[in-house]
Amino acid sequence: QVQLVESGGGLVQAGGSLRLSCAASGRTVSSSVMGWFRQAPGKEREFVAALNWSGGITRYADSVKGRFTISRDNAKNTVYLQMSSLKPEDTAVYYCALSLLFVVPTTEGPYKHWGQGTQVTVSS
Repeated sequence: QVQLVESGGGLVQAGGSLRLSCAASGRTVSSSVMGWFRQAPGKEREFVAALNWSGGITRYADSVKGRFTISRDNAKNTVYLQMSSLKPEDTAVYYCALSLLFVVPTTEGPYKHWGQGTQVTVSS
């Protein structure tokens, strides 16, 4: 049984920073691909970032490249999303997700385990 719990969301002014955390548990967490997605009001959920088990392969959505950094600490079974230079359009519920594939997917389908989400609100 895999469980993912996000934390670190909140309200921040444009230009500010936040760090999201995703605490994971389960037998295959340390060898899994981990990703972050987000869903803004009235919009579909979209890919944000993902990385492989070692952190050596990362993927980012074009909209967050250069501003967001995904990382993981396998000893703590935790994945992080450092968000900087935040914009109002980054406002969304952010979800952590886990994939058992060896590649690093950027679509929802391969991610079979999801957290409950954490709200990020960026004010202008």
